[in-house]
Formats: sequence, C-alpha cells, structure tokens
Amino acid sequence: MEWVLAEVLLAQSRDPRVLLGALCRGDASAERVETLRFLLQRLEDKEERRGDADAYPGALLQEAAREAAVGYLVPLLRGPDPESPPLRRRVLRAAAGALRSCVHLAGDPQWVAALAEEALHDLLAVRPECREGAPQDASCGPEGPGGQAAVEVLVAVGPCLRPREDGALLKRVVQAALALALGEADAGPAEETAALAAGRLLPTLGRCGEVALRAVWEGLRATSARPRASTPGAGPSPVGRQLLVLSALAEKLLPEPGAGRVPRGPETGLDVRRCWYFWRTVQAGLAQAEDALTRKRALHVLQRAVEVSAELGADCTSGPREGNDPSLFWWYEKEKDELLKFWENYILIMETLEGNQIHVIKPVLPKLNNLFDCAVSEEKGVWLFHPSWHMCIYKRMFESENKILTKEGVTHFLELYETRVLPFSPEFSEFIIGPLMDALSESSLYSRSPGQLMGSGSPLGLKLQTFLVTYVSLLPEEVKNGFLLNFIQKMTSRHWCAVPILFLSKALANVPRCKALGVEGLLALRDVLQCTMITHQILLRGAAQCYLLQTAMNLVDVEKVSFSDVSTFLMSLRQDESLGRGTSLWTELCDWLRVNESCFRQSSNCSSIGLHETSSLNAYVKNLVQEYIKSPAWERENSFMPDWFEARLVAMMVLLAVDVEEMRNQYSEKRRIQNVLRIFLDPLLDALMKFGTNAYIPLLKTDRCLQLLLTLLHTCLLKGSSTQDDEVFTLLQNFVMSTTESISEFILRRLTMNELSSVSDLDRCHLYLMVLTELINVNLKIEWKRGNPIWRVISPLKNASIRHLQETSTGQEPALGRQIQKVVSMAALAMVCEAIDQKPELQLDSLDAGPMERFLSSLQLNQTLQKPHTEEQSSFFEESSSSQGWGKIVAQYVHDQWVCLSFLLKKYHTLIPTTESEILEPFLPAVQMPIKTLQSALEALTILPSDQVLPVFQCMRILVPKLLTSCESLCMESFDMAWKIISSLSNTQLIFWSNLKAFVQFVFDNKVLTIAAKIKGQAYFKIKEIMYKIIEMSAIKTGVFNTLINYCCQSWIVSASNVSQGSLSSAKNYSELVLEACIFGTVFRRDQRLIQDVQTFIENLGHQCAANIVIENTEREDHYVRICAVKFLCLLDGSNMSHKLFMEDLAIKLLGKDELVSKSRTRYYVNSLQHRVKNRIWQTLLVLFPKFDQGEEKFKTSICTFLSVLSHLDIIIQDIPEKKLTLKQALIVVLQWCFSHNFSIRLYALLALKKIWSMCKTLYVEEFDALTSVIESSLNQVENMHGAGNAKKNWQRIQEHFFFATFHPLKDYCLETIFYILPRLSGLIEDEWIAIDKFARFTDIPFDAGFQWYLSQTQLCELKPGDWSQQDIGSNSGEADNQSEWTDVQKKINPWKNNVPDLELELEFQDRAAKLGKSVGRLIVVGSLIDKPTNLGGLCRTCEIFGASVLVVGSLHCISDKQFQHLSVSAEQWLPLVEVKPSQLIDYLQQKKAEGYTIIGVEQTAKSLDLTQYCFPEKSLLLLGNEREGIPANLIQQLDVCVEIPQRGIIRSLNVHVSGALLIWEYTRQQLLKH
Repeated sequence: MEWVLAEVLLAQSRDPRVLLGALCRGDASAERVETLRFLLQRLEDKEERRGDADAYPGALLQEAAREAAVGYLVPLLRGPDPESPPLRRRVLRAAAGALRSCVHLAGDPQWVAALAEEALHDLLAVRPECREGAPQDASCGPEGPGGQAAVEVLVAVGPCLRPREDGALLKRVVQAALALALGEADAGPAEETAALAAGRLLPTLGRCGEVALRAVWEGLRATSARPRASTPGAGPSPVGRQLLVLSALAEKLLPEPGAGRVPRGPETGLDVRRCWYFWRTVQAGLAQAEDALTRKRALHVLQRAVEVSAELGADCTSGPREGNDPSLFWWYEKEKDELLKFWENYILIMETLEGNQIHVIKPVLPKLNNLFDCAVSEEKGVWLFHPSWHMCIYKRMFESENKILTKEGVTHFLELYETRVLPFSPEFSEFIIGPLMDALSESSLYSRSPGQLMGSGSPLGLKLQTFLVTYVSLLPEEVKNGFLLNFIQKMTSRHWCAVPILFLSKALANVPRCKALGVEGLLALRDVLQCTMITHQILLRGAAQCYLLQTAMNLVDVEKVSFSDVSTFLMSLRQDESLGRGTSLWTELCDWLRVNESCFRQSSNCSSIGLHETSSLNAYVKNLVQEYIKSPAWERENSFMPDWFEARLVAMMVLLAVDVEEMRNQYSEKRRIQNVLRIFLDPLLDALMKFGTNAYIPLLKTDRCLQLLLTLLHTCLLKGSSTQDDEVFTLLQNFVMSTTESISEFILRRLTMNELSSVSDLDRCHLYLMVLTELINVNLKIEWKRGNPIWRVISPLKNASIRHLQETSTGQEPALGRQIQKVVSMAALAMVCEAIDQKPELQLDSLDAGPMERFLSSLQLNQTLQKPHTEEQSSFFEESSSSQGWGKIVAQYVHDQWVCLSFLLKKYHTLIPTTESEILEPFLPAVQMPIKTLQSALEALTILPSDQVLPVFQCMRILVPKLLTSCESLCMESFDMAWKIISSLSNTQLIFWSNLKAFVQFVFDNKVLTIAAKIKGQAYFKIKEIMYKIIEMSAIKTGVFNTLINYCCQSWIVSASNVSQGSLSSAKNYSELVLEACIFGTVFRRDQRLIQDVQTFIENLGHQCAANIVIENTEREDHYVRICAVKFLCLLDGSNMSHKLFMEDLAIKLLGKDELVSKSRTRYYVNSLQHRVKNRIWQTLLVLFPKFDQGEEKFKTSICTFLSVLSHLDIIIQDIPEKKLTLKQALIVVLQWCFSHNFSIRLYALLALKKIWSMCKTLYVEEFDALTSVIESSLNQVENMHGAGNAKKNWQRIQEHFFFATFHPLKDYCLETIFYILPRLSGLIEDEWIAIDKFARFTDIPFDAGFQWYLSQTQLCELKPGDWSQQDIGSNSGEADNQSEWTDVQKKINPWKNNVPDLELELEFQDRAAKLGKSVGRLIVVGSLIDKPTNLGGLCRTCEIFGASVLVVGSLHCISDKQFQHLSVSAEQWLPLVEVKPSQLIDYLQQKKAEGYTIIGVEQTAKSLDLTQYCFPEKSLLLLGNEREGIPANLIQQLDVCVEIPQRGIIRSLNVHVSGALLIWEYTRQQLLKH
C-alpha cells in the first residue's frame, strides 16, 4: 500500500523538489512524516535502477534530498517534543528513515560527515558521560528524546561514513555509542536511548568495517576492567548491557564463514572467541537469575559462537589457562562430534531451565551427568571443559524462583561425588563457598521427602554431610586448610536460620580428623557459635554448638593453639545448652585434651607445679587460678562487680583438668584426684578461709573468689545423672564445708554492718545471698546440726535485717547508704523466707508467730523507697549511669516484700478468715485481713514490672480461695489484672513461662474451681473465658495449653484405688477443658513443621547429642496436650460413680462436637482440619468405650464402614452363646448388599460374605444349605476372576489390606494402635501420629499400676500404609524417576535461537514486549466480539507466542479476570492490548484500511476463501466473531475477504480461540517462508 501511495505522488510532478517541498511544509504530523519516508524510499529505489525511463535527473534529486534533510528532517529531529511520547517516537522513527534515504540520495560524503559531527555534538551535550575520557559511572541526565533523536540521526548517516577518511570521527561515534549503551540509565527515556544505541546504532556502525568493530571491542574490554555494582531497579546490569551489545554485534564480532571464500576472522585479526573476557561475560549472563533477557542474550551468543566454530572447521583456543584448568573455550576439528554433543546438551539444559517447570526440567537433568562425563578425563584426572560452565547451570538452578528446582539443583550438586571423582579446581571450591552455601541457607530445602518418617532426618542434610566429607578428603593437602577456613568464615557472613546452621555444623563435625585450623580457624568457629545464639529453638542451637565443638576437636591443629585459645573458645559454648559436665561431649572433650595436652602450643606464663608427673594442662589451670585470685593494683573499694566471664572460664577449666586427671588415672587410687583438685583450689580456699578474720581483703578479690566458688558448684553438677557417685562433686562439697564458717561470717558482716552503701553494692548483695543459699544446700546435703555455721548466721541476719528496716526516718531526705541498706535487708529477709519455705529443717521457731512474722505481717505493703539526696554526686549519679535505675531498685524492694508475705501466708494459711469481720484485733494483720492484702496485691501488679510479679501471684493463689465467696468482684478483678499481665508477656521468652505457671496455679487452683462452680457466679464464667483465651493463645505460642491441662489434670487425679466419690466433681464442671485438650492440635505451617521434624530428629539421637541431656525437655509440643488428657482418662475408674458420670458427660460432648464438625462442612478432605478433629474425637472415644457399660449403641455410619466392621464378626460374637441366630441376621444383610449397584459396596459386601460364610461352615448351620451353591459359586467366581481389570486387582488389594488381613479388634486394642499405628496406616499426616514413647516420656501423670493395654500384641506395627479407597495404581508409576536418561525431552521454543531480534522493525507499540527485543509482525488480531474470558486468555497467549503486533479486545478489564489469567499465563504482560468496543469497530476497521491493512474475517460466508488457498498480506487484520453469533452482517460488509477453515466433521464450527489460532499460525507460517 505504501508503494501505491508513493507512485501516486510521483505521478503528480516530474520535479522532486516540488514534491518534497510540498510534504515538508505544514505541521509535522506522524502521517506527513511517514508519507515523506515512503516517497523518499521509493525515490531511492528508483535511483538504484537508473535505467528506468521515469528516473529523475541525478543532480536534481541530490539537491532535493539535501534540502529536505537540512531544511526539514534535521530540524524536526532536533525540535521540541510533542506532548505524546508514543507520537514522538513514531515521528522520530519515520524522520530517521526519511533521513537515511536522503543521505543515500544526496551522495555527498562530506555533508554526511558534517551531519554525523553535528549529531555527535548533540549527543555529547545531553550525555556528558559519552565524551571520551569521561568516568563510566557519571550520572545520566534527563536527556529523553533529545538523545534518541541524536542516535536516530547517527543511525541514518553512520553507514555512509568512510572508514579511512572519516576514521577518527567514526571512532568517536563508536565510543559515544558504546558509552551510552553501557552507561547506567534509569528506567524511562534514558533506558530506551541506551537500548537504541546498543540495538540499532552499534550494529549500524559495525557495518562500517574493521575500524568501527575494533573500537567497539576495545571499548567493551576496557569496560570489563572497571566493574560496577548494578543498582536494583536501575535498568539492565552492566553485564546485561554488555551482552546487549555483544548480541547485537555477534554476527560481526564472530568470524563469518562462507562458501568458497576465506573467513573474515583471520583477515581482520578479530575473533572474540579467542578472548577470555568474551566468555566470562557470556558466563556472567548465563548465571544471572534476576534478568531473563540477559540470560537469553548470553545463550544466543554462546550458540552462535558454537555454530560458527563448527562451520569454520578450524582449531581455536581462548585466552590464557588458569592453573590446571583448561581454557574457557576451545575447539578442535578432530573432536567436532563430541564438542557439538556437549554444547547441544549444555544449551538444551540452559534453555529448559528458563521454563522453571520442574516436570520439564527433571527429565533433562540426566544430561547434566553426561556433561560431567564429557568434561572430565578420569584417566588423566583433569577437566577437559572448564568447570565454570557447569557452575553456571547450578547457579541458575540455585537462584531459581521455584524452590523445588533449587532443591533439585542443590541435591544434584551434592550427589556429584557419589558416582565419580572430579579433579580439583579452585573455581569449584569457590563455587561451594559462594553460591552453594548461599543456596544452603534456605531452610525449606531441608524438609523430609514424601513417605519419610518424622524424625528420620533431612535427606539433603545427609547428602551435605556425605558430600563435604568426600570433597574434603579428596582435596590436596596444600589447599585443604584454606578451604575449610573459608568455609567456616562463610558461615559467619550471614544470619543463618536454625536448620541450615545445624546441618552445616553437623557436616563439618563429620569431616575426618586433620590438622587444618589454627587460631584464626578457632576464632571463626567462635564467630559461628555467636551466629547460633540468635536461634530461638533452644534444642537446635544446643545441638549446633555440640557439632561445632566436635568440629574444633577434629580440625584444629593443636600445635598452633594454646590452652588459652581453647579455653576462650569453650566459653562461647553455653553450658546449659551443650557443654554440660557428665555428657558424652564433655567426656569426648576431656579425652581430646588428655591425648593432645603435650602438643599444645606452650604459653609463656605457665609455671611448674608440685606434682610428681608434671602436666601442661595442670600447669595451665593452676596458673590460671593463681592469676585469677590475685587482686589487680588499680582496684578501688567502690568499684563495680567484676564480670562473670573469667569465673566461668576458670571453673570450667578446673573441672576439665580434674576430669582429665581422673580419666588418666582411672585405675589408680582416689587420693590422686583429691590432691590434684586441692592443688588447683588451694589459692581459692586460702583466700576464703581469711574472709572471716581479715577485714582488709580487697573487695574485688572477695567478689572474684565468691564468683568462682559459686560457678564451681553450679558447673560441677553432672547433667543427666545422679551426683551421689560423683567423686569430684563430693570432694568439692567437702572443701566448701571447710570454708563455710569464714564465708558465712564475712557475708553476715557485709549484709548487716552498713558496708553495702552504693548502687553497685546491690549486685554484691545478690552474689552474697546466692552464695549463702548454696552453702545452705551443701550443708543440708552433707549434715545439718543445730549450731553449725549456717545455723548461727541465719538468726543474726534475720534480726539485723528487721532492725534496719524498722529504723524510722529523721524527716530529712534519706542518704543513699541508708536506703541501700534497707534494700539489702529486705532482700536478705526474702532469702531467709525462701530458704525456710523450701527447707523445713531451717525452721528456727515454732508455728507461733515470732518477731519476724509479726514484723512482716505489719509491714506496709508496696511501700516505696524515697530517692536519695541529690548532693551525693560521686556515690549515686556516677553509678546510676551504668547501673540499674532507682525505679528498678524500688521494684526489687517491693518484690522482696511480697516474697516474705508469700512465706507468711503459706505458713499461716489456716488463720486466714473468709471475712475480715471475724477477728477484731488481729495479731497478724496481713494474714488476718485478707481483703486489704488482696487489694494491695492488685496495687502491686500495677506498679511492679512484669518480671517481678511472681510472688504476688503466689499470694493471690492463697488469698482468692478464701475470698471468692464473700468478695467475688475483687477476685474477678484479680483474674483480669493477672491475665492482662500474662497476655502482654507472650513474646518475652525468659519470664513468660514461670509467670504463666504461677498464673495457672492461681486461677485454676482446685479450690478456686470448686468454689466457683458451686456458687455459679460471674467468677465461674470468667474462669471459662480465660480458659478459652489460653487455648486461643496456644495456636500462636506452642506450649501454653500444655501448662493449663497439665496442672488441672494433676490436681484432679487421685489414685484409682483410694478415690472418693466426689473427687471429680470439680472436673465435671470444667469438662470442656478436657474436651478441648482431647481434640487440640494446630495445623502447622510448612516452616513450623520443619522445625518440629528437625527437633524430633535431634531428640531421636538421644545421648549421642549432648543437647538432649543438658536441655530439659519442656514437653511443650502440642502432642503433649492430648497425651496428658488421654493419660488422665486412662486413670479413671468405670466402677466409680463420679468417674463414670464425668466420662459419660465427656463422651456426650465429644459426640456433639463430632456432629458439629460434620455440619460445618458438607465435604471435607483427608488431613483437613475437620478430618483431623473428627479423628481425635474418635480416638478419645476409643479410650473411653472400655469404661462404659457394654450396651447397644446406634451410630450413623456409611455402608462400607458397617460392612468392614462386619468382616470381624467372629471376634465380635465370640462371647455370645447362641451364635447361629446372629450369623443368620448377618448373612441376610450382607447378601442384600452384594447386589448393590455401587462397586465399592459390592466389594466390601463380598469380603464380609467370605468371612461370615467361613463361620457358617465351621458351625454348620442347616438353614443355610439351600444357599450353599449360590454363595460358593459367587465366591469362586470372585476368587477366579480372569483378566487384569480393576475388579480383580481391587479384590486382591482389599484382602491384603491391614484392616482385614492383620488387624485384631481385641489384641490390637491399645494406645499404640489408636494413636500411632492406625493413623500411620490410614494415611493421616504425620502431625497426627503420637509415638508410644511420648506417652512413656510424659511422667507428670503416671499410668495406673493395673494398666495393661499399652503396646500392640500383633504384627500390625510392622505393616506399611495401604489405601482405603479401591482404585488402580498405574503399573508404570515411578517410571520417570527410574529413567536414567530420556532419548527425547520437552524443549520450549527460544525466540533467540535463530537470529538476534530485528530492531529495524517499525515498532508501533512501545512497551515491555519492545524492550524485550521480540520480533513483532504486522498482524493485528481483533477479538472485541468475544465474550468469554477463557477464549480471550487463550487467544492472548497464542498471539504473544506467534508475534502478533497487537490484540484488540472489547474491554481491558478482562485482563484482571482469573479465568483470563489462568489461560494467558502472563502473556498480557508482553503483548500490546488495545481496547475497541464493539460499537467502535466500524471506525477502527476503516482507520486500519486507510493504513494499508487487509481486513480478514474468520467466518463462513457465501464468498469465503479456503484457508489452504489464501495468501496473507504482510499487513493483515484478523476479525474474529462472537462465540454464538459469529461476525455481524454490518461488519461483514467492512471485510476485504472472509477465510474459512476446511472441515470434515459433523459439528458446524470450531471454538473461536481454536479458529483464531489456526489462522494466526497459517499467517506466521507464510511469513516465515517469505523471509
């Protein structure tokens, strides 16, 4: 159509100046400029054929072309921008095309050079970084279309520049274009300009010869020497821009083979295949996961390089080799076939990975094994292909958005050494420490495989361990140390989640022993230990610490580290989580120290000791204790407390050295151990013995000694076993006993003689009281006599503390020292009260109220301490800046008051009245005035911080049962206040659990529950409200419900043998609690389930992992809620009336809950929440049924379930005397169901018939003789079915099913069957399996002595799961997994595989599709008449795939429809969509006709053409009809032609999407043939 228009114009005049002048006047509309371009292109075509009679005179045409260019086109390109950017781009593109024709027609090289110089000047003006020598990271100015216009001019004039005469100019243009293409540009005009320079200008300049190509190549290589980090969201990365240029110039930069001529490569000397930079850029592009377009460009360039190498047939090697690794790329003609096979497989894998579809990728992975087979020479032990190519594949998989693909990639990589030995390569090691470890940081990779039992461990974790052990074993010795150090340092470079750090540590711990790490490695391991501390899961971080310590023992070169280095490293371990004395890990550490102690690097400060056999470890420890006890010269009397770190270090090393000595002399006499310990502790014991007599011992020295003493006693305790047989602990206690009098006198003096007078002294007070408590414990364990040192200290301490607290104020502002002494005295009284409460032996007085009791009872509760006088600058304010504030001091003071009051209330709880009016003159006010005390408790809750409220809860627990009847509102207020505090603490791990336990003991005390249920007041409903709030909290905080149900059940149970009739009256009123416990269990998220799995795996390791011994099992898993409830129900006695009533009430509520769940969903699925709840309900009912009277109960059930139960009729009626009547009834019922139309029912009925008929024959029932032949023939027919159809398979499978083949209703009736075996065999998710050992581990509620049904007595537990449903399983299932390598695999079409995108096309729609560089045709598809979103979605996908230029729809709202998106699979993001409503179609079609489009209707009409006979014009518009009505008659009149699809069937028409797809493909096919 354009040529027709041009011919019409040319026919108007013989003077080209007239024609061009007419078009160059007026507004610069897009249509006018495009017409000018058509005309100039036609003139250029005529000029090329000078023999035509109608050709214009040459001089006249040159003059006209120059005038049009200078006078109109260049000013238009440099002029102001129109408002519409799409219109501006359209004008630019048309003007540039016209200018290109003008340049060719003018034929003036000098004028062309001037135009180029001018355009280059414009480009440099708007892009200063394009100037030669400008920094490459200069910021991009808002050049917008100005830069695009300059580029368009250069594109037009560039091909006409002369390589020799204009060489310098050409080089400068290339440099500017390259700087523009590679510069950083924000999204928008700058990015479009850069893409224009790379996609159009550089390829155009590349046609100018070697000068331009060399300039481009040198610029690219120079860029590689200045790497820059790409900014997210700032357009393509530097690698992406480089590949944009390389892909655009690939055909020029690579040698060009041709038939019968010499390749251009050697002629010019330019062959990028020989440069390592070229291949590194390609590899960087292949491995970039963020930018799909960059990867496609890299893949295209790689494929072209391989194709060129094969076509050239000449040997080629790239760049210098690195070490023993081969060149990045090489080509030997002798090995052409092998090379082609390798690169074909490689490109196929990379193309397939772009799909991110695991079902497509998995069959291709075996080809990756082939790549390794081709890439490694096992004979020579070297790489044939550079390993970095394989790393690109793995990196692409590791960084995939599809986590399943990531896991496949990581697993495949870790399996490399299972079947082959790969040569060492530094790049391989770097890849492990880099991308592999980055990928391993994803927790989801460590999930279990389908069918794998919970707690069996992560398959990927096991593969990681095997891989690391194998790889390190094969490393050369000279690089092994560096690799392991880098590996460990990489573990410190990020915050790891609990699961990855655990399995990485476990893998390291299994690396064979070698001398790989020195001090630097030990420091790196210590940093990794710090990384584990941020993990919230205590067991997981404890296990990780254990493995890291084992790593240190395996890999540290002891000759490079000293005992000091080791001891500092050991202090990074938490003794309460991993390194506990008495564990296997402690023993392993002692053995390691024993074996290597003579090899450690000697410290300069070790001195010899008085032992017969000198030991370096002993020398170090003795010196350590001596240095620790020494008091530094700079110490001041009012200095702060020393840090506990040194004390813990010294204590740990002392005990390690003693245990090493015990291990070394395990068969010698025990006196040796005593002597060694005595030698170690002599400096400490000497100092402690002087405490009571020497008042001038430096304060810091006393602090350090007491810290060491306390730490020794705590650390020495054996974990997981009794301390009675521990000789070291016994010796230590005896040594402590010898110093008790001196220490106790010192502490008494310090606490009572006003010696503690500063804020920092409160820390010392805490230390003294802890030591005193520990001394009491030691004395109680060994011997307790009146008159011993501790006994003599308690009474004076108590009296002095009371005296200090009774001192009255003088009316002035109190001094700091006086206030501190009050705080100290109250803390001392609290310690005494707690000690007496826990150890009745310390009771100094009788139950009669003594001075202390009377003082505490009269104490003004919640009394705060006035802040000291502000003039005491040096003593208070300097310390308060670094010590606790005065508010915390007062809070501690109030807390200690309530500790004392709690002791008092417990001691005199019998004296607490229910109303205060009962006693007129109380002698213990706090005890005998409970209402006032409870009000004070509520006040205390408002002023105390949350970590100090525990004693207040304990007081409330005693007071509320006394006042619930008379002061219900006050008690309810205490409930609300306490719950408010608990709910606010839910995220505070350290203090939440102790406060929750105290809260539960207070609110759910059995007395409170009983009274509340009896009066049925507001408190009863408030308690139930709190109960449900606790259950609700359990859904987000595991373990909360456990605390509640555990306490309640323990308070309700009494041994079944001596139970009273009313023992469960309280429980009956709160049976909802037991009901909720029986059905409790949250549905875990995937990450939560992973944590549960890994914790179970660690627990299953038992004593092998020290963390299991050291860390107390808190039993906070959700399973323990149900376990507690079930064990509670097991203790109930069906013969006890109160027990029976409780169980019946619970059973009724369980059945009601079951009915409610059934009604909540009309249909629920396996392992849905409804399914799980129903399963838990019936599990509980199974526990309860044996305790009920066995009567007839009618339950609603399915026919198949009834028939399944009937198949066990022999067991059901075994105790019935008259079985024949029951058999007769059963046989009649079963025979009826054998004729059911439903196959499943018939199958179950036949199985039940077989069982019942066998019983009938055994008992010989005469009445059934008439049925014998019918039943026998029916059963024979079933047994001898022919063929391999579903019926025969299902009959065999149902008989083999565990429920019919193995299950015994009586012998298998036990907890193991109910809670573990049946859920496992029935296909329930593993969250529902409760292993029987969990019941055994839960000892808070014991099993009754007469309890028998614990373990299954049959082989049921050994069976594997089977299907309930009867259906076929394909015989070839799993074939995909077993296939070693597929001969053919899916391969998605890559639009880059044949050519680089043609950026010369006129792109009418500038959107993401244009940025992608797709080859877009001139086909317009109009679907405005289509109604259904599914058809539009499919059509959108088809149009995008075959490169239609635009899809026209009736409304753009359709793209948000879910059905549209499901069919389009994001095609709408890459295809231009235009909205044209059906009412606007006539105008739209007429507009497109004017633009030269042929309007084609897809419809069957009287004049329609056969699709197979029609030839599509390049500019075609397809109009598709409505699904029901087709194309309306008024639109048919607008069509140029109708095309119909030939058919042979009966149905009249195809689906509209299918019809459109067929025509779109036929158009595409014809255009492909034309080009």
